[in-house]
Amino acid sequence: MKAVLIDDEPLARMLVKEYLQNFPQINVVEECNDGFEGLKAISQHQPDLVFLDVQMPKVTGFEMLELLEEPPAVIFTTAFDEYAIKAFDAHAVDYLLKPFSPERFNQAVEKFLQKNATPESKKTTKALLETVGKTEEKLDRVVVKTGTKIRIIPESEILFLEAEGDYINIHTPEGRFLKTKTMQYFEDALDPKKFVRIHRSYIIQLAQITKIEPYEKDTHTVVLKNGARLPVSRNGYAKLKQVLDF
Repeated sequence: MKAVLIDDEPLARMLVKEYLQNFPQINVVEECNDGFEGLKAISQHQPDLVFLDVQMPKVTGFEMLELLEEPPAVIFTTAFDEYAIKAFDAHAVDYLLKPFSPERFNQAVEKFLQKNATPESKKTTKALLETVGKTEEKLDRVVVKTGTKIRIIPESEILFLEAEGDYINIHTPEGRFLKTKTMQYFEDALDPKKFVRIHRSYIIQLAQITKIEPYEKDTHTVVLKNGARLPVSRNGYAKLKQVLDF
């Protein structure tokens, strides 16, 4: 089996490799310092298992996984993060709390080996990524992939979000970018004081509104600073009235 190690701490990677000597059936094919390298390594090697640090510079472990169409099975390595650990537990995704013992490491790998015969380990990774968006700390950026490049979009640059099939179009002053997420994810993850879902297919940044116009019976249209005209449902209009206090 192929494994990839992604951690910005060389000592942490060395420890994982040392502990993996007890599992000769698992071969480390690449070590990575950050999520950029990790994304490339996963795409190249298609590993069976990834040891992934959550807190890393540039992009976090979660942000890196979101850029993969089919996230692999993952054992997370992390310093204490109460919310992340609750999320791991809720989805039966295993994690190693730094510093971890050889016994705890063996337990995590044994758990992976038992589940490896089923597709469940990959499904739980996907489910985890949806849950992680519902943290108490609101999303302040979105990481997207364009071709082979990774782009970080600050929340201030998001004009509006538009649902398109299984994807979300993120509209910015520099163009639009696709993200494999749900509208519900963004509605939960973005700051409700700055972003409002005005329609089942649209979430807008409140600061971009220039006017709200009547359209048809019980519906309205919102006009944004860039000239975009978007439909507002009855529920969306009620939310706008509440947030904008009119």
